[in-house]
Amino acid sequence: MPDAPAALFVMDPVHLPKLFPAPLLDRLATSVTIPAGAAVRPSEVTGADPAAVEVLITGWGCEPLTAEVLDGLPRLRAVLHAAGSVKGHITPACWERGLLVSSAAAANALPVAEFTLATILLAGKDTLRLRALYAAEHRFPTPARTARIGNFRRLVGLVGASRIGRRVIELLRPFDLDVAVYDPHLEAAEAAALGVRTLPLDELVATSDVLSLHAPSLPATRHLLDARRLALMPDGATLINTARGALVDTDALVAELSGGRISAVLDVTEPEPLPSGSPLFTLPNVLLTPHVAGALGHELERLGAAVADEVERVVAGTPPLHRVLPGDLGRIA
Repeated sequence: MPDAPAALFVMDPVHLPKLFPAPLLDRLATSVTIPAGAAVRPSEVTGADPAAVEVLITGWGCEPLTAEVLDGLPRLRAVLHAAGSVKGHITPACWERGLLVSSAAAANALPVAEFTLATILLAGKDTLRLRALYAAEHRFPTPARTARIGNFRRLVGLVGASRIGRRVIELLRPFDLDVAVYDPHLEAAEAAALGVRTLPLDELVATSDVLSLHAPSLPATRHLLDARRLALMPDGATLINTARGALVDTDALVAELSGGRISAVLDVTEPEPLPSGSPLFTLPNVLLTPHVAGALGHELERLGAAVADEVERVVAGTPPLHRVLPGDLGRIA
């Protein structure tokens, strides 16, 4: 397409083949001209003239798009991100120049929500404790030990009605679970439309059998779950964190978990990765995973497909489906 807008991939090149396999590259070629390969800086892409570029397709590893970087991209009009958060590379200069910014966060929300659903159901069956008990005693638990477990009418508390939080709500609908949400931005009418009830944070923490975090990492949410709130969790409850490690005071969490009163599923931590001596690696009531809930492997193609959709819309002059605005940054990841 000789008249097609010029585009560039700007990301760590290692991610390009999984995000954009050959069929997706062919699809992009029907809308934009794009050189082979990617780089973390627009100026490093070979076989391309950055001064002619109108669309950047960004991903993990993209350098911050500062005013100096944007000076080399005078025709740029859209930055379409093939990942979730744009906070690592979108700068005030992007908004000042009126760039269209879009994110594949909605596509990335699905695998996180699926991971969360799986761990909620496992938590309801008290899987972590029973696994440890079986390994230690080599016999089945007594009926008395299993009397309080199960996924019938248990309360799942969600902190944050984010994209991921809403996906979790959607995935939980077929199950006989009660769902409550804390989110200061969620209006009562919207909560009713989602089929959930809202609770103040302390009440949600104190009454939830499973508490799952889906809030952004902001100054106001740092250590949202501190020692006081962690102590409110009911005996036998499970904390799930697939959001950001900074939402939880790690030292306070280790102290609470070390007593065995509650359990945790932690896909994110603070710091990340944890130091090798962290008790979280060895506590029997902790399932610790290395930040794998989001899109990985074959799931990355879903993010690339979402960006291909946005490219086609931008080239056609249609607003992107998943536009990010400056005002969104205070409430998204």
